[in-house]
Amino acid sequence: MHAVKTYDVIIIGAGPAGIFTALELADKGFKILMVEKGQDIRERIATSLNKKALPKDRMRNVVCGWGGAGAFSDGKLTLTTEYGGNLDDYMSKADLMDKIRYVDDVYCRFGGAGRKVYGDENKDRIRDIKRKAAAADLRFIPARIRHLGTDVNAQILTNMRDFLEGKVDIMADTAVDHIVEEKGEIKGVLIDDHFYACRYLVSAPGREGSEWFVHEVEKMGLKLTSNAVDIGVRVEMPAEVLETITDVVYESKLIYFSKSFDDRIRTFCMNPYGFVVEENNDGLLTVNGHSYAHKKSENTNFAILVSKKFTEPFHEPIKYGKYIANLANILGGGVIVQRLGDFLDGRRSTPERIQRGLVRPTMPDATPGDLSLVLPYRHMLDIKEMLEALDAVAPGANSRHTLLYGVEAKFYSNRLELSHVLETKIPNFFAIGDGAGITRGLVQASAAGVTVGQEILRREET
Repeated sequence: MHAVKTYDVIIIGAGPAGIFTALELADKGFKILMVEKGQDIRERIATSLNKKALPKDRMRNVVCGWGGAGAFSDGKLTLTTEYGGNLDDYMSKADLMDKIRYVDDVYCRFGGAGRKVYGDENKDRIRDIKRKAAAADLRFIPARIRHLGTDVNAQILTNMRDFLEGKVDIMADTAVDHIVEEKGEIKGVLIDDHFYACRYLVSAPGREGSEWFVHEVEKMGLKLTSNAVDIGVRVEMPAEVLETITDVVYESKLIYFSKSFDDRIRTFCMNPYGFVVEENNDGLLTVNGHSYAHKKSENTNFAILVSKKFTEPFHEPIKYGKYIANLANILGGGVIVQRLGDFLDGRRSTPERIQRGLVRPTMPDATPGDLSLVLPYRHMLDIKEMLEALDAVAPGANSRHTLLYGVEAKFYSNRLELSHVLETKIPNFFAIGDGAGITRGLVQASAAGVTVGQEILRREET
């Protein structure tokens, strides 16, 4: 097959995993090609600001393009090994922590240095929460987080893009059709029937490209394993109930193993500002599209998620999770809300019962209903146990007036068999980022890119 062009390294995807691979290799004498099916960063920002852009273009722009799906997030860099992926399956926690510090330094160098790091304060109060949690069979994990903010995050991505200009060939708005492999050797990629050859291939397609990636590697005969699927509810209660946690730590996680089934249950995204929150650089909050001064909502909401990893012969956990979520859509025409008291009594919530409750719903469009018609019994019992345990740390969490919204589900891409340097069974073919099923956030995706970039450099130097 005749190559249109030959490169040392081809990187599929320009999310954080792909970008950090390129940053490691730039200026080292490599010929590098990055291929991204979404828009370049400046075009992407323009699309996000263009209110006349077509809905399909705006939707595509949310998940595709330079910077990946997190480009327009509030840019939380989680500086701990306990969040954001499974890289500690491939390296020691100490090595992973070293890479996380390295990644943070890079983000700071490109514009994040002045942004506040949360989690270093209130050490005595954090120790007290850990003690109470342990007594209730809960593990409390506070996070150190550098909060970049949406605007700064976008500027950092722009600065990285500018740094790579002239050092890396970048093809935006371009999809890779196929990965080319012959007799156990990686050869390159096909783009619009044109062959681009390479010695090293780094696949970092992001979650949006995960189905395409799975299809490609299955053709090569590479083995995939299913990740867990997380299914649960979003919980809402008065903000005062969880102030003992939310006033002490910016973000945290509580983990519990149920007595009934030994299932792993965790909290996610504990948010004292109500639903759908963004923060701009003026210190204002946008809650459900409206700007306010930096002030808490009356309620706190967070998710309780039950992790379930399926074994043989079942290999479609994502389809299972989507099926459960679809039941809620069928029964409630969207999100279902239920009082915890009604949930425990086995009866549906009605608009009148919700109105009588002490917690005012922050999501008024949710339909009062019965989550027992949606969630499996196992998940319901796990959620019940989790709230009972949480009540020991935050009295009032297990109130009958607490609201449950369902269904909350999180899906993760299938995972390839990879070496400790994230290399597939095919030499010089690496798979990283959320699309490869090993990371779930900005920092670990970036750290995966660093790992691969440094490994390619090591091989070329020996």
